[in-house]
Amino acid sequence: MPLPAKAFQRWLHGIAPDTSTADVCRLAGIKRTTLAQQLVRGKVAEATVVSISRAFNANPVSSLAYFETYRDLAGPQVPPTSHELVSQIATMDLLRAVIARSAPAAESGAESRGVAGVAGTPAPEHPAPGGQPALSPAPHATSVKNWVDAIDDGELRHRVSAATGIAPQNYSAQLTANRMAPEVAIATSRAAGVGLTGGLVATGLVTEAEAGWEPGARQAALDMLSDADLTVLAGDRLQSLGKTLRRQEQDHQQAEKIWENLG
Repeated sequence: MPLPAKAFQRWLHGIAPDTSTADVCRLAGIKRTTLAQQLVRGKVAEATVVSISRAFNANPVSSLAYFETYRDLAGPQVPPTSHELVSQIATMDLLRAVIARSAPAAESGAESRGVAGVAGTPAPEHPAPGGQPALSPAPHATSVKNWVDAIDDGELRHRVSAATGIAPQNYSAQLTANRMAPEVAIATSRAAGVGLTGGLVATGLVTEAEAGWEPGARQAALDMLSDADLTVLAGDRLQSLGKTLRRQEQDHQQAEKIWENLG
């Protein structure tokens, strides 16, 4: 839900009292016309508050808490669950983790018979500890849907629909598009009984650090997964990706047929 323009102006005066609107927009990377249009409509986007907060070294989550809609963001937040943390790891990173965990076993077998079964051929050098590439930053291509799936007890969508008035099919459409309005993300967190910042990170409105997540929390959650759980999760992600790509291919083929028929 966009923020009231009057409340935004009071907040802006507090965070940048001696800065002109032109300078605020320049520092925040916002077009003056964009902010002007939002003020004229009387509704300012949450992303605008986040951008200005970053420009003036203020925490975006704390800034959002200034507004009535997001008052519950004030103060310490409940940390994300391990399932939420894992949901914010990109599929490619999961696959890299599967390969990295499989490598020691493969190399152990190679040491006794040589690489590719050739006797006397030295095995590849074992990767140094901590040599794995860093995880891609959140969010990723399916972060919103993965986050909801991670906290869904089977009835979450119905509770969110009842709380927000959003039809379940429209809610599902947002997940498929990998987007979600900030107020809906907060409502989803409340309905699931988890910390309020998880959805804001999943949608990309704020970063992990801005949400107060511990440094390396996602990597720690990944490391805690058993080999079996990691492999199953990666397989599920690949299956979902395959379905998405198949739909895209079918849509593309259908579009080509339409153009061909139009001549």
